[in-house]
Amino acid sequence: MASREIAEKIESGESFILADDGQYLGKLTLNKYDSESIMNRYGSYGSKYSSTSIYNQYGSYGSKYSSLSPYNKYTSTPPLIYLRGRKIGYLTKNKYVSLQAIDPDSILDWMKDNNLTY
Repeated sequence: MASREIAEKIESGESFILADDGQYLGKLTLNKYDSESIMNRYGSYGSKYSSTSIYNQYGSYGSKYSSLSPYNKYTSTPPLIYLRGRKIGYLTKNKYVSLQAIDPDSILDWMKDNNLTY
């Protein structure tokens, strides 16, 4: 996804994840039928087989060894979380990041708490 498209998502107030390298990692919505949702197990951002999914434990964005992954508890470059167009923190197991850290294993509850239904 081009940086122009990311800027449009920010301007339109969308909630999503963005990797430190600029890769879009999916929409934060509980709608499992949305093609961009991280909850769509068959989509590019929710499948455990997709290279752009945080759920692919062998990929750059889901491995516990990758510096771009929220599951690497030592990374200094975890994915950013945008909530309704505002950067609010990081999706990471690293508790020592400078902004708010949201554990990837708690993202479902966090989305429910923030009413990210659609």
